Amino acid sequence: MKNLVLLVFLGLSSLIFSQKKSKVLLTIDGEKTTVSDFKRVYEKNLDAIDNDEAKDVEKNLTLFINYKLKVKEAYSINLDTLSSYVKEMEGYRNQLSAPYMQDTTFINKLVEDAYFRTKNEVKAKHILIRTPKIATPKDTLDAYNKIIKIRERIVNGESFENVAVETSEDPSAKGDLKKGRQPNKGNLGYFSAFKMVYPFEEAAYNTNVGEVSKPFRTRFGYHILKVDSLRISQGEVEVAHILINNETKNGKSLIDSIYIRLENDEQFKTLARKYSNDTGSSSKGGKLRKFGKGVMVKPFEDAAFNLEKEGSYSKPFQTRFGWHIVQLIKKYPVQSFEEVKEDLKRKVKSGTRAQLSEKAVIDKLKKKYTISENANAKAIFNNTEIRNIVKDSLQETILTINDKVITQEIFVNYIKNIKSKPVYELFQDFKDKEILAYYKDNLEKTEPEFAYTLQEYKDGLLLFELMQRKIWDKSSKDTLGLKNYYTSNIANYDNKEFKKVKGQVMNDYQNYLEKTWITNLRNKSAIEVNKKQLKKLIKYYQ
Repeated sequence: MKNLVLLVFLGLSSLIFSQKKSKVLLTIDGEKTTVSDFKRVYEKNLDAIDNDEAKDVEKNLTLFINYKLKVKEAYSINLDTLSSYVKEMEGYRNQLSAPYMQDTTFINKLVEDAYFRTKNEVKAKHILIRTPKIATPKDTLDAYNKIIKIRERIVNGESFENVAVETSEDPSAKGDLKKGRQPNKGNLGYFSAFKMVYPFEEAAYNTNVGEVSKPFRTRFGYHILKVDSLRISQGEVEVAHILINNETKNGKSLIDSIYIRLENDEQFKTLARKYSNDTGSSSKGGKLRKFGKGVMVKPFEDAAFNLEKEGSYSKPFQTRFGWHIVQLIKKYPVQSFEEVKEDLKRKVKSGTRAQLSEKAVIDKLKKKYTISENANAKAIFNNTEIRNIVKDSLQETILTINDKVITQEIFVNYIKNIKSKPVYELFQDFKDKEILAYYKDNLEKTEPEFAYTLQEYKDGLLLFELMQRKIWDKSSKDTLGLKNYYTSNIANYDNKEFKKVKGQVMNDYQNYLEKTWITNLRNKSAIEVNKKQLKKLIKYYQ
């Protein structure tokens, strides 16, 4: 009920902002409402009104005045200070401001890129030089110089794969023969959007086939990669499998016997339930979730994608998990952009790409705001015990954003429990966070539509609380008043017994209470309507 009532209130909401100069239409106790304010509210509801009487300008102005009077009353009795109200408004403001923290144009570009990278998969190999989780400038420089020298060797003609086995700090490049893991020599096979960390994906899709990328950094360290090919994506497949794990004696003999039974028309599902060692899928006849490239180990992936006909199955093959037979259930080609657009947008907004969109907003704000850093105050970065410096020694201004002053103490509190990065990097993160926070705190001043919508919700929420107290609670709890109203108006109910018409009586009593209340509010308020502007409005809408 609350949401429904709020929708009604928001439709009538008063707006204290105006995008352009406008004549005054209404004054209540000195508070002015312009023509454009009223027009915005009136026109907002036109599409929902289906009869001429309800579109009447004067009637809508009367409702508007009643609404303004109620809201004024709510503020006068300090309903806006209720803890429940303050908490709900804080939550709503955060929800309403969220879209402003993202660059819409940038998000759309990321979604388009993600679709291209879903429709086209890239095959690449890479070399990794790791950096520590908390990397000092020296750590970073050493890793960068090392990867630069490795790249030079490859550009000068050495085999990428041989250099990968020799130098890469990705363990899979060298493999582990003791555990049955062959060296992949840096080869990653085919992959598409969302399968790798974003900087890696970005580098792969922005490097030409046959070329070696410039060094780039991910959370793992510095990489270079070489793109082998780019092709139309094979989409996803849904398969079932039978697994005989490596611990099973005579696994090869068992999987071969199962294959012979399949060839003799025994059901795949039946054999999977009876023999498969994959406890997660055996009870479902070996059925797995659908998957795309880069999800399964390569031999399994190759076997699954090489099957063409639904219901067909592979010959027995081996992975590090054991012996398999795979059956194709269904192939899922990549859908059109319109079909996957919303899903891609959700993935973009919920993943690390969203940080790039937020960064795009911050970069714009940096050009717009006056931002200064205090070099003297930043000297505390050199103190190894920075997190333990006493509060009184941290009162120097370290950063200003327009008129906002930020002290060393605020920064130290920010990094108190964060030790995953060097202090100088944490300061850049802190600076970005404060810029975004400043923008968010001042949205009402810079984004008119945000200000309008927030004010609508504020007033609507207050009015809901006021109506609850003045009308709804009173009609349900004041049983004496309700029965007196029924007795006085019994003829309106055809002299029916109270309990048979209680719902109708309660509704009428609420209307009576509201009319009486509105009359009292009007009697104690000075209301002036600009007749000239009202006539112009009526003529305009006629």
